Amino acid sequence: MRTCLVVDDSRVIRKVAGRIIEDMGFEVAEAGDGMEALAWCRAAMPDTIILDWNMPVMNGIEFLKALRAEPEGRAPNVIMCSVENEPARILEALEAGADEFIMKPFDGEIILSKLSIARAQR
Repeated sequence: MRTCLVVDDSRVIRKVAGRIIEDMGFEVAEAGDGMEALAWCRAAMPDTIILDWNMPVMNGIEFLKALRAEPEGRAPNVIMCSVENEPARILEALEAGADEFIMKPFDGEIILSKLSIARAQR
């Protein structure tokens, strides 16, 4: 089964995104910050990561750079998910290694569409 790691400091967002992702046939894991997510990835690299930008301990960009430097870190599709909407910030996320970008709030249709795009680009 495909796995998806949902990384967000908001428990509510993790649960909402997790339900959407489960309905798409993924097994879902959760992390509350980038450091926790990096530890999870080192133990079992997921197929896909839904990643919040603004988090304590290690933010999304820091996590993304650390992930992509890991031996298997290029494998997961990473969808950055944030309230950031400035084009320069979106570009920053893509340049750091995100495959796609979703604006909050989001719904299942948006996530499905971005996952399809991210997979097709690989």
